[in-house]
Amino acid sequence: MRVNGRALAWFAGLVLSIAGIAWCQEASGADTVLRHAIQLHQSGDIAAAISAYRNYLDQVPDNVMARSNLGAVLARSGHFEEAIVEYQKALEVQPGNLPVRLNLALAYYKASEIPQAAAELERVLEPRRDRQPVLLLADCYLRLGENKKVIDLLSPLQQATPDDKALDYLLGTALIRDGQATRGQLLVDRIVRGGDSAEGRLLVGESKLSANDFAGALEEFKKALEINPQLPGLNGYYGIALADTGDIPGAEAAFRKELASNPIDYSANFQMGKLLKADADYAESRRCFGRALGLRPHDPAALYQLALLDLEDGEAEQARAKLESLIRENPQDVEAHISLATVYYRLKRKQDGNQQRAIVLRLNAEKHAAVSGRIAK
Repeated sequence: MRVNGRALAWFAGLVLSIAGIAWCQEASGADTVLRHAIQLHQSGDIAAAISAYRNYLDQVPDNVMARSNLGAVLARSGHFEEAIVEYQKALEVQPGNLPVRLNLALAYYKASEIPQAAAELERVLEPRRDRQPVLLLADCYLRLGENKKVIDLLSPLQQATPDDKALDYLLGTALIRDGQATRGQLLVDRIVRGGDSAEGRLLVGESKLSANDFAGALEEFKKALEINPQLPGLNGYYGIALADTGDIPGAEAAFRKELASNPIDYSANFQMGKLLKADADYAESRRCFGRALGLRPHDPAALYQLALLDLEDGEAEQARAKLESLIRENPQDVEAHISLATVYYRLKRKQDGNQQRAIVLRLNAEKHAAVSGRIAK
């Protein structure tokens, strides 16, 4: 049995739910304007509805439902940043309005502002734990690389909902990416038990990729693509497997396919950035790494690559700031210390550069001693 497409569609297709059209009675003049706005909204005349709602809100700015409806029509027309502003204004009047906060989270999600979406969903889940926001939050955590948070969020629900394929898929993905292959495989088995599926193939491929079985992973991703080439994340992982097996042009094509339909995929952005950097397309490479860092704001790999691009562009001070920040969070990162030493020398800070070189020698010596100790045992 395949994973139910409808069960995954809300996050796999990045579906934005729109609040039901609501209306509250106001003074007669404004009431007429609001009636007209609602009629336009219901008839699908979105541009006119936006104008009418704004006209009404100029007269009655604190009507939360009218403000939320304006956010909904703005989101429907793809103006997510403007929708976010309207939802925020509604929440200033009614901070406890959960449907509005959920729609704010969904607008953030569609605007590719995943950290903000996760923060709003966490607030939605404080008083209640409905299925949709729980699964959407889990998807946000996956995109942010917070695998343990996904596991903590979904594990308690696993036994209570044994036939929830969307939950199994999210939890299984997090477990495999967290290195818990045995637990993850149990969920893979549940997904594919009733028959083949792209989701199951993707998870098996990820397991093989983490075990450095690149050829095996490539086969799984190929089979998954035959079943569902639109599965979010699939082309990105297919590209990684192609690159690991030496097919760089094929990898680039796969990453571009992923980003065309799923621009908030971290792996595709990061890997595409590396390929573009190798081709000396530094401007586009910077954009890819910037999107990756936006999706995972504390990601050391993306921050390091941006620092290297700063160095390549002659922006030594910007590179220094990024590398110093990276090292504060990851003091054992040898490559970052090496690059920072280079930056200090370019900035004529010889003493600081020498200090970084000494740190590199110490870290390498500690690593060598640890390896030697394991071999001796």
